[in-house]
Amino acid sequence: MKTKIATVGGGCFWCTEAIFNQVKGVEKVVSGYAGGNAPGHPTYREICSGLTGHAEVIQITYQPDVISFQEILIIFMTTHDPTTLNRQGADVGTQYRSVIYYQNEEEKSITEEVVKQVQPYFDNPIVTEVSEMPIFYPAEDYHQNYYENNKEQGYCNFVITPKLSKLRKLYGDKLK
Repeated sequence: MKTKIATVGGGCFWCTEAIFNQVKGVEKVVSGYAGGNAPGHPTYREICSGLTGHAEVIQITYQPDVISFQEILIIFMTTHDPTTLNRQGADVGTQYRSVIYYQNEEEKSITEEVVKQVQPYFDNPIVTEVSEMPIFYPAEDYHQNYYENNKEQGYCNFVITPKLSKLRKLYGDKLK
């Protein structure tokens, strides 16, 4: 079956990874880093400094005949706060920015349309960065499937679990 890749960042990658791991048509989600200007493969510690310019992102491998790029973006935009610049909740810094990376002009056009489509649902302007896909660097192994491997951890209970509840409420028909 043919697959495509979408790359987005909505704050901490543990949250967005947990969300998309539950969506029908998503084959794989890899947490990583993109959009920075430091040379070489960055580490989590370097990213957390805020000095590399990278964002925490996820790379989603999906089946476009099951879920479209547009549907992925709508789920993404409505399961995080795209109106806060360089911040998601208590996570603050450029590494936590809201970002959508496109791979071609069609994806760019779809992204811009989705942003316009969801804007009326927010009180504040959407500040999600829309940029051409840069190099993607997978994060360290311990970040992969973080929620599944650490459900009892405080951050998972207080931040990720409520986001998953929202996902189930809004998109129950799109879940595995």
